Amino acid sequence: MMTFFSEQSFRRQAATELHGSTLVAPFETPRRMEIVLEALARAGLEVRAPGDYGLEPVKAVHDAGYIEFLANFWPAWQAEGRTGEAIPSIWPARTLRSDRIPRSLGGKLGYYALAAETSLCEGTFEAALASKDTALAALDHVLETNEPSFGLCRPPGHHAATDQFGGYCFFNNAAIAAQRALDRGKKRVAVLDVDFHHGNGTQQIFYRRSDVFFASLHGDPDVTFPYYLGYADEIGEGEGEGFTANYPMPPKTPVSVWMQALEKALVEIARTECELLIVSLGVDIFEHDPISTFTFTRDDFTALGERLAKAGLPTVFLMEGGYAVDDIGVNVVSVLQGFEARGGANA
Repeated sequence: MMTFFSEQSFRRQAATELHGSTLVAPFETPRRMEIVLEALARAGLEVRAPGDYGLEPVKAVHDAGYIEFLANFWPAWQAEGRTGEAIPSIWPARTLRSDRIPRSLGGKLGYYALAAETSLCEGTFEAALASKDTALAALDHVLETNEPSFGLCRPPGHHAATDQFGGYCFFNNAAIAAQRALDRGKKRVAVLDVDFHHGNGTQQIFYRRSDVFFASLHGDPDVTFPYYLGYADEIGEGEGEGFTANYPMPPKTPVSVWMQALEKALVEIARTECELLIVSLGVDIFEHDPISTFTFTRDDFTALGERLAKAGLPTVFLMEGGYAVDDIGVNVVSVLQGFEARGGANA
């Protein structure tokens, strides 16, 4: 399976994450990519660098003011004499106005953030651009060859909404790829999010549309980040009603139960006659992941790949979460090899 990865993804070297009540080194670290690349090499999978797709595909999904904010924030932050990484401290919450964007950097930071755990630092914008280039190169490979591909995206993307960052995500790679697939002629695309955390950004972007079917299998938002989205009664609105499906599950959900939810999602993907499958591949469903509570083993990831192959659709895998760093490479490759072993979409 062809893999795409950009060395520019290493440009983001954040040192700070607000975890609970403590500032810690981020769980989303460049080392994750190094481990996956090592595992891909051992498996004999070819890795290519993506081309530069520019900002137009991003503008098709994200708000122009938000893009400008990310592009210009770090130089402006430094110009104000700030020496540390930027963490938002206030938001336009329910009792405040959300129709005005403050001129101050601190105000803008809170306006465009959905959570406080993800800092902004040097290289963030450049890494986000590289990540979406990776996703688009993987998507184009599938469209042009009908062979599956893997985009080793960093930063991840599924928490990024139209005009908000958070959960380590800045541009929504899966949404950008889905929109490009539609622009290139696909009538309907499925985005299947198997990350432990709900793909709130992807859902928000497509919630009122019927040309993208979004399904997410994730931890119960009553007790799991990002908390405020991902309940089972969220099924889309207006034209998009029936084109969103959420499968929230409690901590320590058995893999057998998780797989039953996957079967339901795949039935819905078939029902909605999707022509392409984009998998938001989070391997933080692993039993030893430090910030997740599902129970997958290495063999379960192989079984996941095998089951996705049976969907019989052209398939793009895009990297999302996975924070058990020592195991992330093996787990990712297990999914890809399981998919290829079943001959997924002409693998």
